[in-house]
Amino acid sequence: MTRFVAHFDVDAFYASVAVRDDPSLRGRPVAVAGSSRRAVVLTASYEARPYGVRSAMPLFKARAACPQLVVVPPQMATYRSVSREIFEIFGARGHAVEGLSMDEAFVDAGDGAGFDDACELAAAIRRDVRRVTGLTVSAGVAAGKMVAKIASDTCKPDGLLAVAPGDEAAFLAPLPAGRLWGVGPKTQRRLSVFGIETIGDLAVLDDAQLREFFGSWGSRVHELARGEDPRRVESDRDTKSISTEETFEYDVRDESALIAVLREQAKDLAERLERENAGARTVGVKLKLADFTLVGRQTHLAEPTRAARAIFRAALLCLRRARLEGAPVRLLGTRVASLVDGAPRQTSLFAALTSP
Repeated sequence: MTRFVAHFDVDAFYASVAVRDDPSLRGRPVAVAGSSRRAVVLTASYEARPYGVRSAMPLFKARAACPQLVVVPPQMATYRSVSREIFEIFGARGHAVEGLSMDEAFVDAGDGAGFDDACELAAAIRRDVRRVTGLTVSAGVAAGKMVAKIASDTCKPDGLLAVAPGDEAAFLAPLPAGRLWGVGPKTQRRLSVFGIETIGDLAVLDDAQLREFFGSWGSRVHELARGEDPRRVESDRDTKSISTEETFEYDVRDESALIAVLREQAKDLAERLERENAGARTVGVKLKLADFTLVGRQTHLAEPTRAARAIFRAALLCLRRARLEGAPVRLLGTRVASLVDGAPRQTSLFAALTSP
């Protein structure tokens, strides 16, 4: 029996919260960013995006591109509170929820749910999110996670797009090859040389061509290009750690931009540890590259900490030990683990880096 999944993504989450809380910002180009010299845009409203303003862009470049840009500071405590409300809605009907970030998740439609049932579930969740939080969320519904994710991206902002079973290949066919999971910019450029521009072009390659371009992963690429994605929603969560992550609208190569995001994430985690009266002995970073390769690094601290500066320094060490060498990054996350109660605010030197 076909099992359906919905993907939800709040539209321009940070910026939308800012506009909700200050209606005078409505209709204006808004960017959420810190105030430091090296600040980067965390989120831009849809009014700012036609000017080229995007997440992870250095703030000074964003201001140059859009002189009328309104810059508001991040309010991480507010975002966390809203995120909790949203995830309560995702799980309110008892469905499995797989969180991807503070504002994005997959929701399993449930045993025995048909296509229409899944669409009704997605529509109901969207209505509930708007009613409770005042925010809009885009959703995609499909029989597989990748197609559901691409569908929600396609119908932004404030849309719902459902791809019926059997229509996956036709839906994907005209889209650029780079929209397919696992096809990064470098691979896309290589494919283009051979006239392979769309997902539909990938779907008709023979086994020899797939091996030439993708090696042993070629058969999996072929399946995805036809919309075949059997992975299920995984709802298990690590309750012994706290994490935060940022998915960039455009891939980021600039290390200084990544460092600025790490600094904000460290502040966020420090605030959460403070509220929990806890400290962490382990700090790690998670990176998803443009080709969807996952890279993780972590370090163990000599003493537990909840100090933002210590978390940032440890995360920065992890980032540099990842040896990106300019590789494009689509997601950056920071995680603290090995939590203990009542930890001091300061920490001493940390131990050697280890792999997760």
